[in-house]
Amino acid sequence: MANPTATPALTRITPRNAAKKAGSARSASLNFRSPLTYLDTLPRWARRTLGPIVLLALWWTLSASGILHDNVLAGPPAIAKAAWELAESGDLLNAIVVSLHRVLIGLSLGALVGTSLAILSGLFRLGEDLIDAPMQMLRTIPHIALIPLLIIWFGIGETPKIGLIALASAFPLYLNVYAGIRQADTGLIEAGRTLDLSRITLIRLVILPGALPNFLVGLRYALGASWLALVFGEQINATAGIGYLLSNARELFQTDVIVVCLIIYALLGLAADLIVRLLERVLLSWRPSFTGT
Repeated sequence: MANPTATPALTRITPRNAAKKAGSARSASLNFRSPLTYLDTLPRWARRTLGPIVLLALWWTLSASGILHDNVLAGPPAIAKAAWELAESGDLLNAIVVSLHRVLIGLSLGALVGTSLAILSGLFRLGEDLIDAPMQMLRTIPHIALIPLLIIWFGIGETPKIGLIALASAFPLYLNVYAGIRQADTGLIEAGRTLDLSRITLIRLVILPGALPNFLVGLRYALGASWLALVFGEQINATAGIGYLLSNARELFQTDVIVVCLIIYALLGLAADLIVRLLERVLLSWRPSFTGT
């Protein structure tokens, strides 16, 4: 017969036991660290390169195991070999020089036209009435659709390629510089007027410097648009350039060369973006709120 006064086998919960359990649970939670916590201790450059390294390792593994066939996408060793052969023969360097030459000329023309039209449209009411509406209509036309007209007008030489790049780069600069001029600090403008600054001096010292950040943002967009236009432009009967290598590799189903060309496009675009970031740090150092982008 059971003793009614006997203590049950279950552990009796007391305030002291509860405090001990809470303390042990708290210490266990403090000792446990998520893998993401360890990533926070790495330098920023290491965290930024971790993602590409993981993707490269996964790509290499799938290629080496045969899951990803070379006819679909060549593996990193085959791509490295193709890049070495192109560099050793001089074809890669020649293609890069030709493509850079086209982008620099086209971007320079586009920047000149787009920035000039934005200044006229942003500073003068008559310029806005005459320029802004046609620019807003033209920017909605796909640049690729203009290739047949460019070929008819300028033939199949270098002119349509450079013209396509210039068109692609002009509109981002126009839109951003126009917005920068229209969003000029009215307080600074009023301060300049109280100091009896002439209109030209006000434009030179207040309005245009205030639009400089927008110009650099537009330049970054224009660079991206220039590389995209270059890819299509070099399909127009090109005999040299990265797009020429890409077209030949496509005809011969050389996925390794295709990936090499894509990597070169990406690296050139990254280098151009880094140059613009450097320009931002130099040209915008006068802004107290500037921290770099």
